[in-house]
Amino acid sequence: MKLKKRKKSSRFRGSRMHGRNAKKAKGKGNRGGMGMAGTGKKAGHKASFLNRYMKDYFGKQGITSRKTARFKGSWINVGDIQSMGVKELVFQGKILGDGEIKNAVTVKAESFSKQAKEKIEKARGKAVLLQKKKEEKSKES
Repeated sequence: MKLKKRKKSSRFRGSRMHGRNAKKAKGKGNRGGMGMAGTGKKAGHKASFLNRYMKDYFGKQGITSRKTARFKGSWINVGDIQSMGVKELVFQGKILGDGEIKNAVTVKAESFSKQAKEKIEKARGKAVLLQKKKEEKSKES
């Protein structure tokens, strides 16, 4: 019985493949093959390439159901208007009712939620609807 056994790593010094087959140890590491292999959500092999050249590679794309459809326009909350400290605001988007408003503010926007309109009017402010560009074009012609 041997008393002192050499470590495996010291025996593989100078060998090119360290006891593995030629496919696994071809000098470039195990990248998961050619093409887009190795590009999974948690794999970092080609992450820098994907982030630079294919920014929309991960995530959902294409048609979604009506349940998952979201409002894609710009919006702002009533509480954000209060924190701005303005007396009059013109906003191209929708005003939502999250937060509180204490000052009387005149807000002109494309649309309001019910809560937002109630809160603005309760604080003795005005909620004025802006006419959308499509409606203006149809009125002109």
